[in-house]
Amino acid sequence: MSETSISRDLHNDMANAIRFLAIDAVQAANSGHPGMPMGMADVATVLFARHIKINPSDPAWPDRDRFVLSAGHGSMLHYALNHLLGYADMTMDQLRRFRQMGAITAGHPEYGMASGIETTTGPLGQGLASAVGMALAERMMAARFGAPLVDHRTWVIAGDGCLQEGISHEAIDLAGHLRLDRLTVLWDDNSISIDGGTELSTSTNQLSRFRAAGWHVQTVDGHDPEAIDKAISTAVKAPRPSLIACKTTIGYGSPNLAGTAKTHGAPLGADEVAATRAALGWTHDPFVIPEHIAKAWNTAGQRSLNAYADWQSRHGASRKMKQFDAALGGVHPQRLWRDLKTLRQQFKAEQPKLATRQSSQQTLEVINGATALTIGGSADLTGSNLTRTSQMESVSARKFKGRYIYFGVREHGMAAAMNGMALHGGMVPYGGTFLVFSDYARGAMRLSALMGQQVIYVMTHDSIGLGEDGPTHQPVEHLAMLRATPNLYVFRPGDAVEVAESWEAALTITNAPSVLSLSRQATPTLRRENSTLNQSLKGGYVLIEPGAKRDVTIIATGTELALAVEAAEKLKADHGIHAAVVSMPCQELFEQQDLTYQEIVLGFGPRIAVEAASGFGWERYTSGFGAFVGMNSFGESAPASDLYQHFGITVEAVVAKAIDVSN
Repeated sequence: MSETSISRDLHNDMANAIRFLAIDAVQAANSGHPGMPMGMADVATVLFARHIKINPSDPAWPDRDRFVLSAGHGSMLHYALNHLLGYADMTMDQLRRFRQMGAITAGHPEYGMASGIETTTGPLGQGLASAVGMALAERMMAARFGAPLVDHRTWVIAGDGCLQEGISHEAIDLAGHLRLDRLTVLWDDNSISIDGGTELSTSTNQLSRFRAAGWHVQTVDGHDPEAIDKAISTAVKAPRPSLIACKTTIGYGSPNLAGTAKTHGAPLGADEVAATRAALGWTHDPFVIPEHIAKAWNTAGQRSLNAYADWQSRHGASRKMKQFDAALGGVHPQRLWRDLKTLRQQFKAEQPKLATRQSSQQTLEVINGATALTIGGSADLTGSNLTRTSQMESVSARKFKGRYIYFGVREHGMAAAMNGMALHGGMVPYGGTFLVFSDYARGAMRLSALMGQQVIYVMTHDSIGLGEDGPTHQPVEHLAMLRATPNLYVFRPGDAVEVAESWEAALTITNAPSVLSLSRQATPTLRRENSTLNQSLKGGYVLIEPGAKRDVTIIATGTELALAVEAAEKLKADHGIHAAVVSMPCQELFEQQDLTYQEIVLGFGPRIAVEAASGFGWERYTSGFGAFVGMNSFGESAPASDLYQHFGITVEAVVAKAIDVSN
């Protein structure tokens, strides 16, 4: 049991404060989800009043416990807690403005909008999977810097829907395999979903599922505070991740709607709100918290101040303080940038012909040797993605000093875990898979962008150039989908130099995720200039200027850049047509350049875009007086060279298009 003792009456008052702040906010907004906050108020009260380690006055305290409301639809539970605990920005006015324009109390918790929100949740299961990344990051940071600086827990409230989502399987399997004993999931086991009882759609024994994945499992009455307290205390001592199945009643306290799907996603209505007030003995007006209850919650918010002060003392006296603070600040050694510049010049001098995934591995060899912040991994494709380098030991259960994670065949879980690692702080995670499997990772990748997290996705085998594996593995529409995602930087480098430049760009973009789209097949190095400038940081640039007035501009990315160069040479030699070649490794960065620069690069004449992918999106550069050479269907199973011929992505096709648009 915890050392904090709270009478049953006071507990009920504290829990009811959560319930009625949620009820009243949803009623005022005329939308929202009151049922989960009402049902989980007892569990949340025990967790926050007796166990969790936080300091609302310093929400960014590095050694705070992390709390993730995976069932993000119940956001008013989180907002009510933050208000009651004393987070300065979560005022009563913000609760009154729940779900309104400009309020920090969004319909689902959004990272960066309010203090104490550790991650954006709402798409069910994402919070749970990100929490696995947070718990993993805690263990890795503790192994590196020691328990005096890193010693905290990750807590999750998850619902039935979270556990039905496929990502939950990936997450709980990985957490159990790695024995992440600082992770506790409190399952709101209310047996209700939007459609009705969960028996409509599932017969899974969740307790057996978690046990099979290596978790410590308990069940508890979710409305018995002492039983909840005992279960949490037991979970903290378990040598593996812990699930506490909290049997609750959705909409607890509502005389006519409790236990039904009707409380899940709609206001109770004025009559039922009044009836619930009467049933629970809550006689106070909307958004009014009596002084003795407010005081009790204020005490809960200050419960960890001694632990906070002790940590500050240890931090100040630690020999690792500067290194620890630099890691949390994402500060790389200056050596990193010097070594990357040297590598770019080396590629220019040696002119290697490599698959861009190979030049990526060579670049990572330099990066991982120069900075300790990068943490790598792959979804069971290490030998194909080439994401592991010589400096990296693997992470395993009880052995967290390594820097490489075998995520297994769990693309979605990997992406969500990397979100959690980035959110935790102290590391820059990157993970590999095939570009086509961005479909599997998409939900978590979108949240990387929405939250502005520096997560780097290494996505290889990026076109029909992967060859014989066929159309199931050949990405066509994926680059367009990724480029359509706000705040996501998509790099498709055309040679070894651009690969090194793209990695440097991804490491300097700290407020957004990046995708590196890399080839299976080899391509020549095209850059030879002596300049040490990173051209890819501009997104697009003139690789070849014809030396005379342009007749046409050929824009290309990736392995098709070499094809564009050859086409330009043939146009001049055989047809007297002067073609400039523009490399466009990152459209997002190019769009950030001023209009004058863009016009200089693109020119004012006809343009052809060349990419072995869907042409969707290239119209912004070719529309009206240009053409596209690429894919307009799925691929086929054949050697890469045959596929390029079959689909007309050839030097001859580019030349023919250039002649056509130039006339």
